[in-house]
Amino acid sequence: MSQLPVALITGGGTGIGAATARRLLSDGYAVVVAGRRRDRLDAVVTELGEAASAVQLDVTDDTSVRDAVAGLTRLDVLVNNAGGALGLGPVEDGDLAEWEAMYATNVLGTVRMVQTALPLLRRSPHATVVNISSIAGERVYAGGAGYVAAKHGESVVSETLRLELNGEHVRVVDIRPGMVQTEEFSLTRLHGNREAADKVYEGVDRPLVADDVAACVAFAVGLPQHVNIDTLVVKPVAQAAPHLLHRGPIDWREKP
Repeated sequence: MSQLPVALITGGGTGIGAATARRLLSDGYAVVVAGRRRDRLDAVVTELGEAASAVQLDVTDDTSVRDAVAGLTRLDVLVNNAGGALGLGPVEDGDLAEWEAMYATNVLGTVRMVQTALPLLRRSPHATVVNISSIAGERVYAGGAGYVAAKHGESVVSETLRLELNGEHVRVVDIRPGMVQTEEFSLTRLHGNREAADKVYEGVDRPLVADDVAACVAFAVGLPQHVNIDTLVVKPVAQAAPHLLHRGPIDWREKP
């Protein structure tokens, strides 16, 4: 495993994180999936085989992050995927505990991972930080202010870090997906309300899936080291903008 370049992926037990682990492993990386739920991480490792390993990690906890990174002898790519949304309501009566939780994971969690991992990353000729932000970070929408603010903060961290590392060989990539249908994102945001979560994607012809975002990560990581994808915005064709989503069939003109 030590002979392979190593990618550490937070939020690696499900969704985009797990898909990214699969994709980078197929591209020749040893992958370390990190997250809070050991059972999910172990399932990914069992699926991927000996080039994968798991580390239980909470990005909101200093000791947890330090211990996880201290267990690595090499790190080439850090994918900050842990985060997510909680709640969907107006600023006027927003749940500040949820706002704080979103900021703690999406923003401070990303910063904590970067601070801890940079010394190890700097040793690698392939050093790359990939932050999974969101289109929400650049386009506001009613009811989403807590998540929008957190994702804007995460993207600002990417932009600032890139300035501060100018002159070094470390790449900083900010990927901003639009609508991605995963097993947990909307369900978590809507507090386990399955019916409401399903309605988010109702009638949308081919929303993004986790593998689509993973392909974007692999593309950015796989470019020559002197090439940096600063910001990659990726949306399904059905989503022209956060406020303009087509619900209904699309004539894809598939080849017979």
